Amino acid sequence: MTPSLPAEYFTQLYADSDDPWRIADGWYEHRKRAVILASLPRERFAVAFEPGCSNGELTIELASRCDRLIAWDVVDAAVERTRDRTADLPGVEVRQGSLPNYWPQEQADLILLSEVGYYLDQDDLEHAIDQGVDRLLPGGTLIAVHWRHPAPGYPLTGDRVHEIIGRQTDLVAVGGYRDADFLLDIWTHGSTPSIAEQSGVL
Repeated sequence: MTPSLPAEYFTQLYADSDDPWRIADGWYEHRKRAVILASLPRERFAVAFEPGCSNGELTIELASRCDRLIAWDVVDAAVERTRDRTADLPGVEVRQGSLPNYWPQEQADLILLSEVGYYLDQDDLEHAIDQGVDRLLPGGTLIAVHWRHPAPGYPLTGDRVHEIIGRQTDLVAVGGYRDADFLLDIWTHGSTPSIAEQSGVL
C-alpha cells in the first residue's frame, strides 16, 4: 500500500510552480467551485474548516458564505499567498498544518475536503475523518470533492476516499453530484431536516 504523501512532496510542487494544479485557470476549476458552492445546504455557516486550501481560490469564494473560515495548508508558500489574498476578508484565518493530525480546536458546522483525501493512505484518512467528525457540530455538514481519473502515486482514488468517508457511522449521506471527472458527496453529522424543511417550504 502506498503511504500518505509527505510534506516534502507538496513543497517541491510549489517550488516548481506557484499554482501546481492550475486551480486559478480554466473552466473546469471554475465550474467545480461553482458546483461546490451551489451544493452547500445552508445559506451561511458559523464556522467552516478548509484543509489543504492551496492558494486560496476556493477559500475566497467560500468566505462569503461563512461568518468564520479556518483554512490551512502544509506548504509555507501556499499559506502566505492565501493569507495575502484573504487579508481584507472578514472572518478568514489561514494556518499551517496538514491532515491527518492537524485539526483546529474550534467546533465547525462545515468541513470541506476538496481534493485532499487521496493524498492519505487508508489508515490516515480514517483517522482524519474521525478527528474531523469529533469537531463537527451535530447537524453540521461535511462535503468531500475529489478527482476521479487515475493519479499514479496517490495512495487512494477519489472514489475510494468517498467510500471510506461514507463508512463513518456518525455521518448521514444527504446528497451529491457525480460526473466523469469529479465526485462530490454531502454528509451531515446525524440526521437533519432537508433544505426545503429548513427553509419552511414543507
